[in-house]
Amino acid sequence: MPEIIPFKGILYNPDLLKSSSELICPPYDVISAAFQQQLYGSSPYNAIRLELPLETDPYSAAAERLGEWLQGGELQSDPVPAIYPYFQTFEDTEGQSHTRCGFFAAMRLHDFAEKKVLPHEKTLSGPKADRLNLFRKTKTNISGIFGLYADESKAADNVMKAFAEANAPVVDALFQGVSNRMWRITDPELVARFQATLQERAVYIADGHHRYDTGVNYRNERAAANPSHTGQEPYNFILTYLANIHDEGLLIFPIHRLVHSLENFDVVALRARLADFFAVTELENRAALKAFLDREPSNYTYGVVSPGSIFGITLKSNPDTLVDPSRPEALRSLGLVLLHDLIFGKLLGISQDAMAKQSNLLYVHDDREVFEAVESGRVQVGFVVKPTTVEQVLAVSETGEVMPQKSTFFYPKLMTGMLYNPLD
Repeated sequence: MPEIIPFKGILYNPDLLKSSSELICPPYDVISAAFQQQLYGSSPYNAIRLELPLETDPYSAAAERLGEWLQGGELQSDPVPAIYPYFQTFEDTEGQSHTRCGFFAAMRLHDFAEKKVLPHEKTLSGPKADRLNLFRKTKTNISGIFGLYADESKAADNVMKAFAEANAPVVDALFQGVSNRMWRITDPELVARFQATLQERAVYIADGHHRYDTGVNYRNERAAANPSHTGQEPYNFILTYLANIHDEGLLIFPIHRLVHSLENFDVVALRARLADFFAVTELENRAALKAFLDREPSNYTYGVVSPGSIFGITLKSNPDTLVDPSRPEALRSLGLVLLHDLIFGKLLGISQDAMAKQSNLLYVHDDREVFEAVESGRVQVGFVVKPTTVEQVLAVSETGEVMPQKSTFFYPKLMTGMLYNPLD
């Protein structure tokens, strides 16, 4: 694993933290314009004012505001470096409760070619330029990345959970039904146990690929401009939340696909073409579709929702003839790869460029949104997919390849505003 170190986090002052639920927000890439306005109204100190300001020059506004809050005492720097355990308790779509356990640390940045930090999804230039401007102006990690590591012994998990049972959290916030609790560990012996446990393990990026890429670019900029660069400066590290893939609370939700704005789209013709490759099962309703996906073991199984019909499809031929044989097995075995290559690319004629730009595709997390979008006529057809597994994420990452866009949704999102990481 890349080096992880404790750091002096920037937190809201204790008085403000009494209303911590009003201070936090999701990361920038899942915030709509309407939600942005709503968050602005929740508190004059909500993290949205740093993460995604409304001003014409959002980067300068964030930097100025950060400085004002530090000077005014609304934000305070911890006096000693710490590791910050962060637990999120939530319910899944079936109402079952889960707690995901992880911790914040400062993680050394590495180029992906070094194989110490591994991606699994593609990145786009636009978001990276946006985040780089924010890094440059604020010289702070406003929101962290989400990394995974594999430790069956759960050594760090045991340390965190024992500490959490014996100590009150420094942040305890409820946001959209998710409990967010964070602790502060400064004991050098306990910190060393985290570092020793994770020393030989790679980190797989679960969420925050754009921010990680931005961190590397920002480090390179700062290093080139610093004649006294040593590699130990704070800008060589990035705020990272790390969770064990063996944690029972680590869940990946599916991201469903909605197709829209295709010329001459004919759902009857699509169904006929699908039948050439897939066994087709008529389904009555959403519950029947869920049961179909749950019982079918094949990765190449999907639900198709169109106006007036619902059906499930399962590949009936050898997938090796339908996807690029030059791809690694870990990638060829993904249902989403076949969905994009065969159904979207060959059968519907959506180009790779259109997929990247989302010209004809929308993505939703809840299958109910698929049914609503189809029924309203906003989209032409919806595809309900199975969730990607953690094992598939790791297998693809280790090949050096990347999954299609929007392959994973690690729920819940990490909250911005739990703490910030200074890079100076």
